[in-house]
Parts: sequence; structure tokens; C-alpha cells
Amino acid sequence: MPLYKTITVDESTNVLIWKIEESYDALCQGIELTQHCQNRVDNMKSDMHRRGFMSVRHLLAAFGYTDHDLYYDEFGKPHLKDGKQISITHSYEYAGVIISDKLVGIDIEKQREKIHRIAHKFVNDFENDALGKQNLDKTRALTIIWGAKESLYKLYATAGLSFEQHIYISPFTLDYPFVYGAVNYKDEITHYDMTFVEFEGFTCVYALPASEM
Repeated sequence: MPLYKTITVDESTNVLIWKIEESYDALCQGIELTQHCQNRVDNMKSDMHRRGFMSVRHLLAAFGYTDHDLYYDEFGKPHLKDGKQISITHSYEYAGVIISDKLVGIDIEKQREKIHRIAHKFVNDFENDALGKQNLDKTRALTIIWGAKESLYKLYATAGLSFEQHIYISPFTLDYPFVYGAVNYKDEITHYDMTFVEFEGFTCVYALPASEM
């Protein structure tokens, strides 16, 4: 069972990360899907996507849930029937799940040079200025910003939210794994605490509402 990483965030929040090493058939063993999810995985053309989908079900099992405990709303956001908050991610050979009593979001991204070519689509002027003043590994920094915004997008789950225009990430350092962000959407500003974890060329970022001071 390649449970790669377990992170206890607080008394009600936990992160599990799975390293996908098994075949799709091996991952299917011991997992019962709802008919809806079986149809979804049957229609996936990519073997890696199918394996990622099934590895998430193993992470659910590690938390004590089955696929029948999970459902998705009209925005595609996952929910648990017991009312706990959940967010799901998978990228290449890693999958991750975060479960909490609080709103949560999680994202795993592979650190790739191509992120420089799309940075203009998700990095705003405020973040560009901060990056320009710091001597950071740009690929790693951009991957953190993308992962932070993706995790907030999943947490917020609102149609029309723009990575560039509505989500802001404060300056951060690669030596300190905490990031602060805000969503400014339709005259409402909300603040969030995020943490990033880097491993084997990947970056995982998870987000929760900011702690009250």
C-alpha cells in the first residue's frame, strides 16, 4: 500500500498522499464504485487518469470512507455525506486527499519549465512584482503560486472565479512552507492560510480559511 505521506494539519484536518505505482487492475481490487463513478472511470481514455481516480478511492478507504460516501455538486466539487469537507487532487503518479471540519482545497502539480509559458494566465501584477524582487527558483515559485490558486479555486468553488483577477498570493520564501492568500470576488474578500510541500519534483499545496487573530 503506497501511502506516500500523511500530514496532520490540526485536530480535524488531515492530508494523505498516495504514490501511484500499481496497475489499474490492482487498484480496482477491494474497491466498489458507485455506478456513476464506474461510468466515469470506464470513459477515461488515459490509463494514468484511471489509476489516479482509483488511487483516490484507496485514500478514501484509508480515511474510513467508501465511494458511496462521496458525491459531487453542480460545480464538480466533491462532498462527503457526513458533512466533512473534502478536496481531491491527482497529478501524474501522485494523488492527494484532504478532509477537515473546515473548508479545504488541495492541489498537486509537477514542477515543469512549461509553467513559465502560461504564467501570464494566472500571475497578476502584484505577484509579478513580488517575484521580481526576490531571488527565487522561478519554476518552483510559479508552481507554488499555481498550486495555491488551484487549491483556493477548489475551496471557493464558484463559477466565474479568475486565477489572475480574483485570487492573490502574498510574497513568500521557499525556505518557509507557508503561504497566505486572498480571494476578492464580487465585493467580498476572504483570507486563507496555505502550506506547500515539495517532493520528488512535485509540489502539493493545501488551503484552509485563515485563522482568526
